[in-house]
Amino acid sequence: MEELDLLKKDWNKENPYPQLQEADIYKMLHKKSSSIVKWILIISILEVSLWTVISFCFNSDEYLINNHSEFMIPYFQALTVVNFIVTGVFIYLFYNNYRTISASNATKKLMADIVRTRRTVKYYVGYNLGILVLSIISGFVMAIMVNPTIAHDLEHNTRIMVITIVVMIVFLLIFFAIAALFYYLIYGTLMKRLYRNYKELKKIDL
Repeated sequence: MEELDLLKKDWNKENPYPQLQEADIYKMLHKKSSSIVKWILIISILEVSLWTVISFCFNSDEYLINNHSEFMIPYFQALTVVNFIVTGVFIYLFYNNYRTISASNATKKLMADIVRTRRTVKYYVGYNLGILVLSIISGFVMAIMVNPTIAHDLEHNTRIMVITIVVMIVFLLIFFAIAALFYYLIYGTLMKRLYRNYKELKKIDL
């Protein structure tokens, strides 16, 4: 933000052309905001591509068939389809936000676009964390259902059941914390920069 700070210092001095300085600051904030939203779009596409490649590397259908649990295949297929559809919608929203911000030509409009983008990112991160939790729980349930011995032990041994639940919760919390940290470091950093631009635009609009 060094260029912006220099412009602001110069703007605060007595200047016969204050509107020119304000326009320069707006252009810089507009450019920075557009760049941030573009990176959000790129990162989300790369993230989806990574999970798609991983899903193709692991054949869960074959695993379920080998363990005589074919009845669970439609559930995982439906979950995969819904996840791709919802993720596709988010990517479209990110693209639309990027296109809208790039075309913004007024301070208030750009501010509104920034607020909408931040809200979309929050929903996207929340959805992904929710899917992660659901996937981990589904994985544990599947592991129990395809293994009759484990299912029998859990049903008839309270101690084993308690230990299994504790392990599942700890495992879930660890993965959730790692995922939350990942999203915070990547999307959180971009959101902070976008919010900083929003505050600067708010000063201009006063």
